[in-house]
Amino acid sequence: MDKLNNKYLDFTKKPEFSDILTNPILDIAARFWEEERYKAFKVCYRSMRVIDDLVDDRKEGGVVLSESEIKQLEQMINIWLESFSKNLVSDDFQRALLDIKNRFNIPIWPWSRLAKAMIYDLHHDSFDSFLIFLRYSEGAAISPASIFMHLCGVKKENDSFKPPIFDIRDAARTLALFSYIVHIIRDFQKDQLRNLNYYASNQLTQFNLTQLDLRSVAEGGTIGPDFRSLMGRYHTFAEYYQKLARKKVDEILPLLEPPYQLSLEMIYQLYSQIFERIDVKNGSFTENELLPAPDEVKSRINRTIERFQPKN
Repeated sequence: MDKLNNKYLDFTKKPEFSDILTNPILDIAARFWEEERYKAFKVCYRSMRVIDDLVDDRKEGGVVLSESEIKQLEQMINIWLESFSKNLVSDDFQRALLDIKNRFNIPIWPWSRLAKAMIYDLHHDSFDSFLIFLRYSEGAAISPASIFMHLCGVKKENDSFKPPIFDIRDAARTLALFSYIVHIIRDFQKDQLRNLNYYASNQLTQFNLTQLDLRSVAEGGTIGPDFRSLMGRYHTFAEYYQKLARKKVDEILPLLEPPYQLSLEMIYQLYSQIFERIDVKNGSFTENELLPAPDEVKSRINRTIERFQPKN
């Protein structure tokens, strides 16, 4: 425990666990940063959630969008992105977001790729193949993760921030994909009941499944061997990216200062905790089964802190 008394690890005592345990994993990880950087993360993350929810909220009702509605939503996204890319301010929130983007030297492309993914969502209710899903993930998962990675890597000099010395997209990609696939398995039931589907059609076909079969399981129906095979396939995808993520995180950690090293390790550990709960052979794939209890999350956070040693 001596390492926890090291002056470089004072930041590990800052988060209030009773507060963060109800928040997303990225937020838990960012709580180890100084306040200025943490606030920047919250504003950036909120901006991406606004775009994402603009699409998801329309789909949750189960109503098929008309061509005119799709066109209107697509136009709203493009107008927002264009004004943002041109540093045009439309409201107080966008002013705050632009200030953060410019102050922290964040590139515009993560928002551009997110917008592209959300526009894809407007025109499609599923993915024809897992490869198409991966392309979609470039915007839906890797873009937000890249902003997080950027904020981990920037270094403050006087009153400005120097960009990271590494490629943020490459650094974020495998951890983002591991997290995203675990997220999709964990939220299977919730997503299906919200009319959201992230399982590729070619994977369903391979295991003789339909969208109706997925909905039936989510509503408490019988879980057959074909469905377990599908989940086994996605478990294998997640395991593949978990191994790559571990390798990439270990490669990036020495390039970061201790608080940001710990935040990346925390993301890896908390998504691994969920991954470890997936029981392909016997599980029911409900949210209650796959979501760790607050005490379990707190225990994993504490254990990660206790075992953390800064990399040079």
